[in-house]
Amino acid sequence: MYAWRKKGLVFETARQGVGGWMRHSALTPTPWRIDNERIRVYAGFRDAEGVSRIGYVDLSADEPTVVLAVSREPVLDVGRAGCFDDNGVILGDVVDGPGGLHLFYVGFQRVARAKFLAFTGLAVSRDGGEHFERVQETPLLDRAPGRSTIAAVHSAHYEGGRWRLWYAAGDDWEWIGGAPFPRYHIRCAETDDLHAIPGADHVCLLPRGSEYRIGRPRVYRLDGRYLMYFTRGNRTGEYFPGIAVGDDGVHWARCDEQLGLALSESGWDSRTLCYPALLRQGDRLLMFYNGNDMGVEGFGLAEAPLHAMEGLAHACA
Repeated sequence: MYAWRKKGLVFETARQGVGGWMRHSALTPTPWRIDNERIRVYAGFRDAEGVSRIGYVDLSADEPTVVLAVSREPVLDVGRAGCFDDNGVILGDVVDGPGGLHLFYVGFQRVARAKFLAFTGLAVSRDGGEHFERVQETPLLDRAPGRSTIAAVHSAHYEGGRWRLWYAAGDDWEWIGGAPFPRYHIRCAETDDLHAIPGADHVCLLPRGSEYRIGRPRVYRLDGRYLMYFTRGNRTGEYFPGIAVGDDGVHWARCDEQLGLALSESGWDSRTLCYPALLRQGDRLLMFYNGNDMGVEGFGLAEAPLHAMEGLAHACA
C-alpha cells in the first residue's frame, strides 16, 4: 500500500472566497484540466444559509497548491423556485462531450416530510467552462423504483458515442440520535441518449456491516482496470473514503484497506475525509478532497506516484 502525501488545505473558502455566495465550504471538489498551465477545480460553495452554488478555483498545474484565480460569480446558480434544484447545486462530474463541456450536477430541494430530495441535472458550457446553461429544468436522472429520494450522478464517461453513468441511489432514511440521514448505495447505467436514460440499471456496491450509506462514486480507468473511489458512512459517525476495483465497471471488489490516506492529528481533516477526486499530472496523481463537516473549510490536496496507483489497481484484485 502506498500512502498519499498530503499537501494541505489548498483553498480556504472563508478566507479566499469572493462574495456572499462563497461564504464557506467547497463541496465535492472536481478537477478539470484547462491547459498545460492551469487546473480548474469546480466545487459547490455555500452562502450564509448553507445553500450551495457551483464555482471554480484555478490552480497552477506545476504547483497545484498555488491559487491563480477564483470565479467571481457562480458558473451555475440555483434553479428556479419550485424546481428540483432550487435549494442548492453541487458537483457531480465535468466531461467533454458532444456540443461542449458537460456538467453533471446534483440539485437539492427541501420538502415538508423529508430532509431533502437530490436528483441529477445537466448543464453545458460552450465557452470552455466559464458559464454553463441548463439543458432542462427537470432532472436528467429522476425518480424511479429504488431511487425515490436520491439519484445523484458523480461519474460520467463518454466513449464511442455512449455514456456510462455511476451514481448514488437512495430510497429512505437512517435515524441516528433522533435525526434523519440519507441511505444510499451505488448503481450504474449506460445510454446513447442522456435524455433517455434507461430505468434498467446495475447495482455496483451496497453498504456493508455498520454502513448505511455509500456514495459519491468517482470512477477511473487505470492500467486497463476500473478504479473507484467512494465515500462511506456508518452509524457511529465515521465518514471516510473507500476503494473498489473491477474489470467491467459493473462488478467491483472492495479494498478499502488500500486507501493510504489517514486523518490528520489536528486541523481541517482531523475528523473526516470525504469526496476524493483524482487527476493525472505527469507521473503523479493528484487527489482533491474534503475534510471535516463535509468540506466546511474548503478543499485540500494529496499526491501519489502514478506507478503506485497502477499497482494498486491490480493488487486489489
